[in-house]
Amino acid sequence: MTLLQIDEVITPDASMAVQDFIIKFGVRFLINMVSVFILIRFIYYKMNKHRELFFTYFVFNLIIFFMCFFLNKVKISMGAAFGLFAVFSMLRYRTEDLSIKDMTYLFLVIAIGLMTAVIKLDDIAFYYEFIIIIVINALVLVLTYLLESNVLIKQETAKQIIYENIELIKPEKRHELMADLELRTGQKINRISIGKIDFLRDTALIKIYFYED
Repeated sequence: MTLLQIDEVITPDASMAVQDFIIKFGVRFLINMVSVFILIRFIYYKMNKHRELFFTYFVFNLIIFFMCFFLNKVKISMGAAFGLFAVFSMLRYRTEDLSIKDMTYLFLVIAIGLMTAVIKLDDIAFYYEFIIIIVINALVLVLTYLLESNVLIKQETAKQIIYENIELIKPEKRHELMADLELRTGQKINRISIGKIDFLRDTALIKIYFYED
């Protein structure tokens, strides 16, 4: 009879704990996935038109989210969480070098997974935590979009080309060179920088800079 009474006392508490855990996990997971989907599909892809790293970004985000969420349940310290974040953010692939912008987006998807998983405020109701997480993620997404778009500042794009008319690379013929490059590329060029010059092949490596529309 005593054991039955103990079970009747413990079971409701355990059931409530499981329900709270499922709610917290489910809502945080949903917020995380929606945030990352918006970042990758509607900001990264819209601005860069690259699909190669979709899988990488989603998997990195999910790994960070799951690890930080469940480790946080065993009282992982914030310092340890950021240490884990730093390790993942420094990873690079041997098969292909990532550009600085791609690495920045990798940093963002890791950061979103980390913040969504570990942000916890003990003095307020847990559903207020969800609101705070949504606001923080929304701020990250809005700022990323503004910085990627031409709203705050025009985005200057750089491209390298191999140029064969090296007679025009002389300083006194810079205006002729700019005019020829604009005619060939169809871009309004802001500035250029001349890199490696190959006199054997009569070619020069030139980087052109222009504003995106």
